[in-house]
Amino acid sequence: MLTIENLHAKVEGKHILNGIDLDVKAGEVHAIMGPNGSGKSTLSSVIAGHQDYEISQGTMLLEGEDLAEFAPEERAHKGIFLSFQYPVEIPGVSVTNFIKAAINASRKAKGMEDMAANEMLKKIREKSSLLEIDSRFLSRSLNEGFSGGEKKRNEIFQMAMLEPKLSILDETDSGLDIDALKIVANGVNKLRSNDNAIIVITHYQRLLEYIIPDFVHVLFDGKIVKSGTKDLAVELEEKGYDWIKEMA
Repeated sequence: MLTIENLHAKVEGKHILNGIDLDVKAGEVHAIMGPNGSGKSTLSSVIAGHQDYEISQGTMLLEGEDLAEFAPEERAHKGIFLSFQYPVEIPGVSVTNFIKAAINASRKAKGMEDMAANEMLKKIREKSSLLEIDSRFLSRSLNEGFSGGEKKRNEIFQMAMLEPKLSILDETDSGLDIDALKIVANGVNKLRSNDNAIIVITHYQRLLEYIIPDFVHVLFDGKIVKSGTKDLAVELEEKGYDWIKEMA
């Protein structure tokens, strides 16, 4: 699915990623953890194609295609979905109209016609029911006045509707209470399949109690310094990151 080899990236001349190697196969969930400033969000932004970051070395392949050749919107059309830590508000554009526009833009990029209105409505109902989203929520302006939990649930709804190959959840647990966290995690788990892959970026182990990863990677100083199973996340919760810093 996603193969990253010796990835180096910088922003404004400052090197942030210093040789990332990562192989994510279809059907897998990978968690990336690490202290503040270790490069976690930079990695997600570079995969998604954020233009502020310059790749100075290495490769990123999605199903064998070099991502460096594609603009951010082209990467999205090829199946990359990035859930933002701080989703933006778009007053006057409803959740439903936003997702309709996103789906039809993706279809157009693939040479397909717009999704028929009845088919779109059926899909919206199906996915909102799966994620236990009230129909009134769908008519609200995108993220305007949303609580932290509502913003994150909306992003998981977008993920469900767009059906990406690779989803990157950047600190999805940020600012969520335990009830909201469970709802969001439950939604993600319902969307897991053998045909997609998920990268979960988080500081804390608590999210990984609900979204069980196949692999956990620890990022420090722009490099993956340790990888393991979900037990590694528990160890980090108990010991903190100081012992990792000593290893690096």
